[in-house]
Amino acid sequence: MGGVVEVMLTPWGEQLDSCNPLPDYPRPQMVRADWTNLNGPWKYAIVDSKEDAAGPMTAPDWRGEIIVPFSPEVPLSGVNRTLMPSQTLWYQRTFTIEEGAVDGRHRVLLHFGAVDQSCRVAVDGVEVGGNIGGYLPFTIDITDALSPHTSSPTEHTVTVAVRDVTDTSYFATGKQSLTPGGIWYTPQSGIWQTVWIEVVPDAHIHKLVFTPGLDSVEVTVVAGGEGTARLQIGAPDLYRDGSPSSTPRGESDLDVDIPVNEPTVVPVANPQWWSPENPFLYPVRVTYDEDEVTSYFALRTLGVGEREDSHPALLLNGEPYFAVGLLDQGYWPDGGYTAPADEALIFDITTAKDMGYNMLRKHIKVEPQRWYHHCDRLGMLVWQDAVNGGRPPRKSLQVSRAVVPYWLPDRPTRLLGRQDSDGLRMFAAELADMIELLYSTPSVVMWVPFNEGWGQFDAALVAEMVRGLDPTRPVDHASGWFDQGGGDLFSRHVYFRPPTMVGRGRPTSDRRVLALTEYGGLGLEVPGHLWGRKTFGYQNYPDEAALAAAFTKLHAVNLPKVVDRGLGATVYTQLSDVEEEVNGLLTYDRRVLKIPAETVCALNEGLRERAAGL
Repeated sequence: MGGVVEVMLTPWGEQLDSCNPLPDYPRPQMVRADWTNLNGPWKYAIVDSKEDAAGPMTAPDWRGEIIVPFSPEVPLSGVNRTLMPSQTLWYQRTFTIEEGAVDGRHRVLLHFGAVDQSCRVAVDGVEVGGNIGGYLPFTIDITDALSPHTSSPTEHTVTVAVRDVTDTSYFATGKQSLTPGGIWYTPQSGIWQTVWIEVVPDAHIHKLVFTPGLDSVEVTVVAGGEGTARLQIGAPDLYRDGSPSSTPRGESDLDVDIPVNEPTVVPVANPQWWSPENPFLYPVRVTYDEDEVTSYFALRTLGVGEREDSHPALLLNGEPYFAVGLLDQGYWPDGGYTAPADEALIFDITTAKDMGYNMLRKHIKVEPQRWYHHCDRLGMLVWQDAVNGGRPPRKSLQVSRAVVPYWLPDRPTRLLGRQDSDGLRMFAAELADMIELLYSTPSVVMWVPFNEGWGQFDAALVAEMVRGLDPTRPVDHASGWFDQGGGDLFSRHVYFRPPTMVGRGRPTSDRRVLALTEYGGLGLEVPGHLWGRKTFGYQNYPDEAALAAAFTKLHAVNLPKVVDRGLGATVYTQLSDVEEEVNGLLTYDRRVLKIPAETVCALNEGLRERAAGL
């Protein structure tokens, strides 16, 4: 096949400063002024894992440098090597902290955005902790391990040992596979999000929790102590990370004391409601004892109601809202799981908005928190998938069920790869942790625990668990396939059949919202922008004109018929090509848009107008 690029770089990857990659503060909803970024070159080695998992952390002979936070499998790491299940990936670098910071009145926190899949961490030769699970952040208090016996009073060494069994066990793996191809992708291992250090007072803020309404917000300042925190809302200079949409000074300024560790409802004067059309954010400063953080929240509500024609509908701020979405895998040809720059994240979101999309379904991945921040401030709804786990036969199900519809019960058995009781508990715990992590994010408006039966079990019960953890958001309990009657969506995926069949024969007693949560997959190979010599698409077209014609027919002729029958949301596959998949609207390197943005935008506006007029 002609036009294959052996090493595919995005425009941002070409400009990467490997000594200072991803320099932005990684946690935009809880920002501290003083922090130390540990991204950049680390020493690394990949060795066979013969030692016991709980043995001493004795670093091996180093093989070279790896650029953190890029996985060793991707070009921007400088390694380009797959970590196998029988191997350990070692990292090490030095860091400094402010002299006198370890004074008995402060704590030194080492933060990891995400490390895939399990890791152990040592500081100055003292093991300080670790983590299991490749998609969520974790923090280790390293204060007591900081040694005074290093070469200078403030220089210290951090060592990380990582194991990743990828898809050979029941751990959450997403779409990674040791045998990638088609819709399964190259494995990602090790540190793939920002690593950073903060020095905080003994009594400090652990997290902020915001539950929005339409004219008030419930705030919880979770802190390690008692007493009150000072909460300031409204003035634009309160927020350090540069939110472009915030209240003018004086319009909604508020300065109050609230008790820590207790939910407190705070009224907001002259409220403005958040939506994709008006992504209005309220900047916040919280001061507790000697600690200070800045943040933001939005006012909005979610729910399920009815359109004027009595069909069930998703609600935003009390009104029916038709979600026109894209499947977004969050992969990059040069960075894998890790976008090469903050501007790359912004590009994906703004390109989707330019095409008339108001929602991205974040597919089988939890993104770095900056991505959600950009969705918040730019105005993009997010449907958040949980990351699937479990054992095979998920690939055989993918082939058979995608072509011939059938139904299966989802008891936790070998049939759907859920025979491991430890795996069930781990999935439930990680799902709860993901919801806690993203609970205060305005743009996140839907939870999706399971997709196409991959590792699915007891989906109706899991949906109730999710609703108990977060009663403010709807749930798509089993996206696409083995519907168990739970959640808030009648959720269907259609690739090889006409989408006009979606919703036919559904009982009128089912008052869940009809949603086409994956469809399309129209493919086009663009020479010079292909990942490899093999390509995959659900339906492939020879040129841009043929692709645009098929896309137009799908959205101007077929889908309006389903909207008339109550369709409340769509998710087109997909935003960009990914490895062998060529069914993206963008090429994998984000350099070519296959259909003009104005064409896609007009079709999406037509769907929204049709839904609004019914």
